[in-house]
Amino acid sequence: MGEGCDVRRWDELLPDTLGLVFKNLSLQEVLTVVPRVCKSWQIAVLGPYCWQEIDIEEWSRNCWPEKIDRMLQLLIKRSCGSLRKLCVSGVPNDSSFMFIANNAKSLQTLRLPKSEISDSIVEQVAGMFKNITFLDISYCTQMGARALEAIGMQCKFLTGLRRTMHPLQVIGKVSQDNEASAIASTMPKLKQLEIAYMLVGTTSILEILESCRHLELLDVRGCWNVSLDESFLKKFPRLKVIGPVVVDCYEMNGLDNCSDFSASSGYLPWDFVAGDMDDDYDEMSDGFWEDDQHIEDVEMWFYDDLNAVDSGYDWPQSP
Repeated sequence: MGEGCDVRRWDELLPDTLGLVFKNLSLQEVLTVVPRVCKSWQIAVLGPYCWQEIDIEEWSRNCWPEKIDRMLQLLIKRSCGSLRKLCVSGVPNDSSFMFIANNAKSLQTLRLPKSEISDSIVEQVAGMFKNITFLDISYCTQMGARALEAIGMQCKFLTGLRRTMHPLQVIGKVSQDNEASAIASTMPKLKQLEIAYMLVGTTSILEILESCRHLELLDVRGCWNVSLDESFLKKFPRLKVIGPVVVDCYEMNGLDNCSDFSASSGYLPWDFVAGDMDDDYDEMSDGFWEDDQHIEDVEMWFYDDLNAVDSGYDWPQSP
């Protein structure tokens, strides 16, 4: 190289900078390829810098429950308490949720669609999620009004809730108005509420509107028992209501984007921790990627971003 020419030394980048770079790689590459490149990259992957935001939702959708549990334990431990965002589908049981609660007290955004989590465990550990600002518990059939009430009572910073149901999941249910009442009575700071396909009536929605005066987005697509008078809605000039009519997801491009209203995403202080790689290599080679399972690049799926709602593809159209 010529004299005075700057040479980029990727192995000399700070671990937090490397963590930002590695976020553009797939989960499999970060866990199995990056650590073998050089010592500094190995240290970065072992430490918390790569795991302040963990999005394994796409990967977990096609995994056996035991694999999801093992991956959660591996990655959350690496975050060393600095985890701010966790996205995972199909948390298999209450003990897995308890592990999340005990080891991720800095969480601000938590997305747990299709998880097998009960009311009783939520009541036990809701107080450990005091920093949560956005929560996605869509398609969680084991949770109900008790869990929502516990969340509302304990998570005082909650401004976004997604409780979307699949039409097939509510077959046989008489009503979910008790869930709507729990939301209305305990979550006054909500700015965004998505309850598509919940079995709620007009009275329950009016209760929510009267109690949650900061609402800016209300998604009631597929809530066929809801009828909101346009003249009444003029009382809420900041509120955007979607539904109950279901439109094709491509028709929503004209709607404004909505953020998840999370708190500042600045890095939190921690003691940098790095360990030996041998155990982690054993974990990575012990069935995580077997059967030629295709691992997509890790993406941040913002359910609360109306231009990126993926579940709209399986929603039936309005009758």
